[in-house]
Amino acid sequence: MRVYSRFLAAAAMAAVVVVSVGSADAQKLLKFGSVDRPGMPVGDAIEEGLIPVTAKVSGGKVVVEGHYRGSICGEQKCGEQANQGLIALWRSSTNNFGNFDTSLSIFDLPYLFKDLEWGDKLSSGWLGMAQREEADKGSGHKVLSVFGTGGFRHFGNTKRPVHVPSDLKGLKVRVTKSPVEFLLFQAWGGTPVPYDWLQTYQGLQTGVVEGLYVPVPFQYLFKMHEVAKYYTETGGIWSGAHLSMDMKQYDALSDDERAALHEGVKTFDEIARARDFEWVVSETNKLKAAIKEWHKPTEDEMALWRAGAIKAWVEAKGTYDGERAERALTEQGLTGFVASLKKAGAI
Repeated sequence: MRVYSRFLAAAAMAAVVVVSVGSADAQKLLKFGSVDRPGMPVGDAIEEGLIPVTAKVSGGKVVVEGHYRGSICGEQKCGEQANQGLIALWRSSTNNFGNFDTSLSIFDLPYLFKDLEWGDKLSSGWLGMAQREEADKGSGHKVLSVFGTGGFRHFGNTKRPVHVPSDLKGLKVRVTKSPVEFLLFQAWGGTPVPYDWLQTYQGLQTGVVEGLYVPVPFQYLFKMHEVAKYYTETGGIWSGAHLSMDMKQYDALSDDERAALHEGVKTFDEIARARDFEWVVSETNKLKAAIKEWHKPTEDEMALWRAGAIKAWVEAKGTYDGERAERALTEQGLTGFVASLKKAGAI
């Protein structure tokens, strides 16, 4: 924080602006918009990794300024502001990157990843690289990293135990604006209701919605467990996120400035990934202690949840590369799921 404050003071004295233009010696201020905050894995990774490492490697010439808790923008709105030149860096769910193109949509497919370790390995490896390169072609953003935040989405509800998809019948489930998520809950037998996240607690209280499908750390952080007392370890959709920069602003950086930024992103990535694993475990344990039931499906029950996910894959066909999806699943040994997806025409 001392390094951060020193550079911000210098930046103010130099009257810098976002990716400032001026003399070659002027600092460049890269504003970062995020809904995260210090104390959460992404917020810590910004404060402890991205900000100080970028400043150090650039010799103080590139300053990243974090804006947290949605104070200047949230999710896809941050991407829009980046394209307008109001900020430079932003992060959102991979789901909300879909406003710009479908390059990261593959990460939102249900049951693409067998577990968090595979999600981390593939998003930081060849699959993440392939999708980042795809984003370069037409999204208007330079995707610097794809990573997980909060583990997998799991289902919680206010009404009753849910062990298999048919138990969802009649339940109104809050979903995001993701077509895949909407179709997933239709296939599972629930009634999906696109609903604003910040209204969800009240919606659960009043019965406007009766369930939600959100990563557990965020459910606990926003106290959803106070009203949703029945949870099911459905898994399915990985809670993917990205760190990106407006492409025009990225292209305007010098080679040295880009190198410094990439070093900062590398450290950010390491911290965010390591802290996220710890966060998922600790917040899940806290939530389990505060609810009536946490159900872990048997293998036979999980087969039913996966079967319902196939329709979502079919409907999303065309938004993802089938060969890459098949390679990712095969590497994880999920050959049975691959066969089912092929039979349905999803890949």
